[in-house]
Amino acid sequence: MTARTASAAHSSGERSSAAKLPDLVARPGAPFGIYIHVPFCATRCGYCDFNTYTPAELGGANPDGWLVALRAELGLAAARLRATNPDVAGRAAPPAVDTVFVGGGTPSLLGGAGLTAVLDAVREHFTLAPDAEVTTEANPESTSPQLFGQLRSAGFTRVSLGMQSVAPHVLAVLDRVHSPGRPLDAAREARVAGFDHINIDLIYGTPGESDDDLRRSVDAAIDAGVDHVSGYALVVEDGTALARRVRRGEVAAPDDDVHAQRYELLDARLSASGFDWYEVSNWSRPGGECRHNMGYWNGGEWWGAGPGAHGYVGSTRWWNVKHPNAYAQSLADGLLPVADLERLDATTRHVEDVMLRVRLRDGLPLAVLSEGERARAETVIDDGLVVLDAGRLVLTDRGRLLADTVVRTLLD
Repeated sequence: MTARTASAAHSSGERSSAAKLPDLVARPGAPFGIYIHVPFCATRCGYCDFNTYTPAELGGANPDGWLVALRAELGLAAARLRATNPDVAGRAAPPAVDTVFVGGGTPSLLGGAGLTAVLDAVREHFTLAPDAEVTTEANPESTSPQLFGQLRSAGFTRVSLGMQSVAPHVLAVLDRVHSPGRPLDAAREARVAGFDHINIDLIYGTPGESDDDLRRSVDAAIDAGVDHVSGYALVVEDGTALARRVRRGEVAAPDDDVHAQRYELLDARLSASGFDWYEVSNWSRPGGECRHNMGYWNGGEWWGAGPGAHGYVGSTRWWNVKHPNAYAQSLADGLLPVADLERLDATTRHVEDVMLRVRLRDGLPLAVLSEGERARAETVIDDGLVVLDAGRLVLTDRGRLLADTVVRTLLD
């Protein structure tokens, strides 16, 4: 999920013709990643508002056609970046790729051969750095020891598994279809296949969840031997099945106080087991941080490929058309499938930099703040929400619960 939250939300409605990107000049030294969006899901989870499609919603689109279109987009992307970004020898070349993240949707529905073809398409048009991090998300129900073996052989270095909870009644509220124990088996299978870096996603604050439900879920993730856990408070998004159930009174709305309590429980449990928080919603063992997401949060650049994917290079952010059919048609016409774009001015870039970097364990450098913002920083220091550590503002435990308040105070 985290790869999609890095970009601001935009209206990405379909267009009859693609928007035209300006020249994209990558910033020297900035990490460069590729995000690939796989829009296919077997079923739709009740809380999910991502750009995903079940078979009945695809209108004839299929994974084979999507892969053809993806190859075309990556080719056009490399050509566009090659034209404006010389390499160290002065030759035209797209930036070397530090990280690849295949998200969705459900990438594991493509199977080992399909995901291998995706990574091969990236390599066909871009050069991966020797130590590149290559992640795919996976639904535990569509994984197997054979799949993990194929992924490791193909060059994937990291797997992110959606577990959410081990409590059956919590999974039922979320409309998750996997059995409670399957994500844990999948994590162990991935380890046997040679994956050193494995993430498990958890959701806390689901109506009907108890402290013990979350405690058992966290302990299960730790016992599975993963080196990374992402924990997200349940958000009821407009237009989802869960939102309709809440509106009808069938399910209680999530409670902010319960969210805070559960976050503290999650953090305490993980910290006691050797995990450190490095972003407000992410914990890892040493060396297990997700480098791709760190690129989003810490000033990196990336090309977003696939239906609805967002990209950001230089001062330009853009997003693709959403439906797989419209996406494929644009590329069949030889056009990048861009729905719209925006050019970020210095003020907007600064606001987003503060919003994202203040959430990191490394903290927000005072040097990036204006004189007025540094003065307002004294307020959040006095309130016990941040501490000043080696010239950086670092959230306290209480500050992590009120990170949005910290941002508003600094930028007000």
